[in-house]
Amino acid sequence: MDTKQTIIALAYLVSAVLFIFGLKGLTHPKTAVRGNLLGALGMLVAIVATMALVHWGAAAFWLIGIGLVVGAAVGAVLALKIQMTGMPQMVALLNGFGGGASVLVAGAELIVKANAYGEAVAVDAAARPDYGTIVAGLLAGLIGAVTFWGSLVAFAKLQEYKSFKKPFNYPAKQAINAVLGIVVVGLIVWGIMCPGSVWPYFLLVVVASVLGVTLVNPIGGADMPVVIALLNSYSGLAAAATGFVLGNSVLIIAGSLVGASGVILTQIMCKAMNRSLAHVLFGVLGPTEGSATADEVYGGRVKATTAEEVAMLMDGASRVVIVPGYGMAVAQAQHAVRDLTNVLESKGVQVEFAIHPVAGRMPGHMNVLLAEAEIPYEQLKEMDEINPTFAQADVTLVLGANDVVNPVARTDPKSPIAGMPILDVDKSRTVVVVKRSLSPGFAGIPNPLFAADNTLMFFADGKKAILDLVAALKE
Repeated sequence: MDTKQTIIALAYLVSAVLFIFGLKGLTHPKTAVRGNLLGALGMLVAIVATMALVHWGAAAFWLIGIGLVVGAAVGAVLALKIQMTGMPQMVALLNGFGGGASVLVAGAELIVKANAYGEAVAVDAAARPDYGTIVAGLLAGLIGAVTFWGSLVAFAKLQEYKSFKKPFNYPAKQAINAVLGIVVVGLIVWGIMCPGSVWPYFLLVVVASVLGVTLVNPIGGADMPVVIALLNSYSGLAAAATGFVLGNSVLIIAGSLVGASGVILTQIMCKAMNRSLAHVLFGVLGPTEGSATADEVYGGRVKATTAEEVAMLMDGASRVVIVPGYGMAVAQAQHAVRDLTNVLESKGVQVEFAIHPVAGRMPGHMNVLLAEAEIPYEQLKEMDEINPTFAQADVTLVLGANDVVNPVARTDPKSPIAGMPILDVDKSRTVVVVKRSLSPGFAGIPNPLFAADNTLMFFADGKKAILDLVAALKE
């Protein structure tokens, strides 16, 4: 190894270390910004080292420079314009872009390898193909295509585009997926057996693209946190496979880190929902036959309240717990919630936030929104920590959450959310639920909490309700 290669290898090592420290920093809100910057610095070092490794002409450097400028401009615009409520959709798109990039890069390299193999065979009929590169390239194409198209469908679902709000219904969904899986295996075998042909790769990408759509299409909105984590893992695995195709160690390391962290996060999300990954991917979360109807659950038992009544309850409370949900994100009420917290604390009230692992539409969604509103991280309590203390809460304010506070998960073994760990808000002295209506959550089932004896329903837009409550408390 010459001096130049040694320096580049050391640069890759520095990049890998920066990626690891960056990922470590992302585990806590206080260090997340620093972790993000470390990861970006690691990628910059890797790009500079890679450009120094390859002997390109001036035209290639110009193209790379143009790509960097355009990509940076698009990224900056998106970062500034996308609201925090749109972060799940943004993450889905970024996962898809990663998968799409792997498909293009691995495909281009396989074309080069196939041509080189054809020339080698013309000279020496006994020339052996690089099977490791071929297998890695085929896997990169498969995983990358599934990630790209699956992420686009996930984005459309999260964005609630009309055509994607409900899954496309067609017969024998799982049978079709099984057939597509068999075809994928056949194409991989063909690609290995015919190392001089790129047709197996192209056909594999086409079939994998269809598979990406058919796999994500049936999955409901309640399972989107799991799907996003899984697609994130896929994008990392596709990048790692592409790293093997290129023989690039830093790409292998970065892809492996993303893939492993995505798998771990997926497992955590599944555990938080008491569902297996297979159930998420191939099951449908929705009301089952014999489930109670909304009329049976709510009929004549729902008690509406006003901002003034809730203010009186909170004015005499010593401890208030706030449970944020997707309704808070949609209403962009996080800053109003911070104002409410400040008013309550000025009156000597202890305020805490109960965070369910799958509240919102991506892992950590509520944490990010509350951090944006500069609510101290110490006030955010995870489910396992706060559940034993709900009985000591004078008032629990549920802001736009539904399934994650539905006591049916504990009481009805036939319910689609049976066994799912929930926030035990029903054990509080008084529960105030802020919602526009009695509409169900993603699981599509009514919530008996809304009709409980100790529950008051505050029907209003989330942000307006909190602002009215703040005004009433100040009066």
